[in-house]
Amino acid sequence: MPAHQSLPSSSQPRPEVTSTGIRLDARLVLGEHESLGVPVHLGYRSDDPFVVALEFLGQATEGGVWQFSRDLLWEGLQRPAGLGDVRIWPPCTCHGRTALRVMLRNRDDAVLVDLPSRQVRRWLRREVFALVPRGTEADAIDWDAELPRPAG
Repeated sequence: MPAHQSLPSSSQPRPEVTSTGIRLDARLVLGEHESLGVPVHLGYRSDDPFVVALEFLGQATEGGVWQFSRDLLWEGLQRPAGLGDVRIWPPCTCHGRTALRVMLRNRDDAVLVDLPSRQVRRWLRREVFALVPRGTEADAIDWDAELPRPAG
């Protein structure tokens, strides 16, 4: 048995990089009964298959771009998910909330953003998972480019 397996050669053709995105009318939660409409963009690229990007647009651009796991986003549609800087809660009809709630937190601040859950679910199912099906993410990575070459 060989001591190591070689990775596929970079001379093999790599799949073309494709992307998808959706603009959403989100709500920035300011208090229990107060929110502010903010445009956001959710984006996905096949060459970074584990990641979705949430970008604040318009006057909310100071919110920046947040990258997190696409599986976290999917899981958050079903049940509370996340432990670190990004936490997600599914719609809660018992509290009258139909939106997907996302908490983004850094060292100094935290913000709650409500996203339209149906649009997010539809985008993930029809576009994101169509580009890179669940369970095949590692196949979409150019490992030769990502891993350092051994010396000598």
